[in-house]
Amino acid sequence: MQMKKLTFLFLFLCFGYGAAAQVEIGLMVSPTISGNRFIAEDRYNFEKENNNLRLGVGVVADYFFAQNYAFSTGLVYRSKGSEISYNYTRDENGSSINTQGKDDIAIQYIELPLTLKLFTNEIAPQTILYFQVGGSLNTKVAAKVNDRKVIDGEKTSKRFNIFEAAVMLGGGTEFQFGESTKLFAGLTYHRGLSDIDNKYYSKLLGDKNISLKNNGVSLDVGVKF
Repeated sequence: MQMKKLTFLFLFLCFGYGAAAQVEIGLMVSPTISGNRFIAEDRYNFEKENNNLRLGVGVVADYFFAQNYAFSTGLVYRSKGSEISYNYTRDENGSSINTQGKDDIAIQYIELPLTLKLFTNEIAPQTILYFQVGGSLNTKVAAKVNDRKVIDGEKTSKRFNIFEAAVMLGGGTEFQFGESTKLFAGLTYHRGLSDIDNKYYSKLLGDKNISLKNNGVSLDVGVKF
């Protein structure tokens, strides 16, 4: 609840600032090739089985504080996660115990980007390039494992932490149409910084040093007004 209040306050201040600065607000569709990476010992045999295509949609806002520089933010609903596997055999009291599984992870976040955008001058009539760098603060809103919300009487969303922080690096092209309408298209790399595992895999395999993080590359297409 506190995170929601801070988010609304932040956006209110940003939109208030927009009254005195040049601001461009738009809508974006952002399909993402999403994966995971692991920090774990090799004996657990963590593997990324494949990358999954996930969807992102939302509102973006660019606040220009100079002609070619803007603070870029917004609110984006984005799904992340991929199919992972693990296979660990350990000896316990003279017996071999095998723990293995394959999980298709899908976590939905509300993403708050906090980035700097750098724009070139026109490289062709009505066409400019942009480069984007910064991060995002993300709040989990739902999660599924193997397309199920409940497994063995427990909500699968509890397996994952509520908050995530990520780095964003990207670039693209903007096209001017008319006086105030712009179309844009670009690619963005999202690299998760924080552990999304809420001790589920750590407890399952008996190692508190295991961590799971998100990775992804999105195709960002939208229109600004």
